Amino acid sequence: MGILQDRVAIVTGASSGAGHGCALRFAEEGAKVVASARRKDRLDDLVKQITANGGTAIAVECDLFKEEEIDHVVQTAISTFGTVDILANIGQGALEKPCYLHELTVDVALDTYMGGPIQSLLFMQKCFPYMKEKKYGRIINCGSQSTLSGLPGFGGYEMAKGAIQALTRNASQEWAKYGITTNVFLPAHWSDAFKNSQQGIDAGNAAAANSPMERLGLPYEDVSPMVTFLASEAAGYINGQCVAIDGGLQLIA
Repeated sequence: MGILQDRVAIVTGASSGAGHGCALRFAEEGAKVVASARRKDRLDDLVKQITANGGTAIAVECDLFKEEEIDHVVQTAISTFGTVDILANIGQGALEKPCYLHELTVDVALDTYMGGPIQSLLFMQKCFPYMKEKKYGRIINCGSQSTLSGLPGFGGYEMAKGAIQALTRNASQEWAKYGITTNVFLPAHWSDAFKNSQQGIDAGNAAAANSPMERLGLPYEDVSPMVTFLASEAAGYINGQCVAIDGGLQLIA
C-alpha cells in the first residue's frame, strides 16, 4: 500500500516537468490522479503510462487563464472520484515570455501573474470547500529556486513565483484549523522555463555549474519524492513552509 493510497489528487502542469513527474509518483503511491494541463495529447500519454502500470488517472485539459476550465477540472475530480484530498499546483502559464527586466512590460507581467499565483489561488479556492468539509487537505504549490537567486531574464516569472510563496504562507495560517496544510516547494530542475529561450538555457547551465552537486535535478527522480511526502498523511505537521529541492544550490533554513 502506497503512502497516498486511495487519495484523490489534482496535479496541474502534468504534461511535462515536475507536474508530470509528480503525477507518475502519486499514482505509484496509490493516488487517483486528475492530471491537468493544456496539452491533451501529452496528458493522454501520461494516463496510458499510469494505467499500464496498474494506477488510476484521468486527463482533463485546462487553460490556466480561463476560470471556467479550472472549475471544470475540480468538478471533474468530484464527479469522477467524489472528493479531492490533494492539490499539487504545479502549472505555470506564460513560460514562453521570459525577458530581461528592462524589457518587461505590464502585459507580460500580468500574464505571468494570471498564469501563476492567480490560477493557483483559483484552484485552491475551488478545492477548499471539499477539503474543509472532510477536515483534510494537502495543498502543495510550486515556487522556484530562482526567487532566491534572481536569475537574469526571469523578472516576471520570479515576481509571480514570489507571490505564490506569499499565497502559500497566508493559506497555511487561515486554513490549518480545517486540517488543510499548505506548503510550497522551490525546485531547481530542467524545465520548460529554462528551455524556452537562450537566456533560459544560459541560466540553467549557470545554475547547474554553481550547484554543489554540479547538476540540476530531474523532475521524477529528484523532485517528485519530496512533493509526494508533502502530499501524504505523514506530512500533517508541516505547514506554511518553503521547501527547497535544489541539491543545496540555496540554503534557506
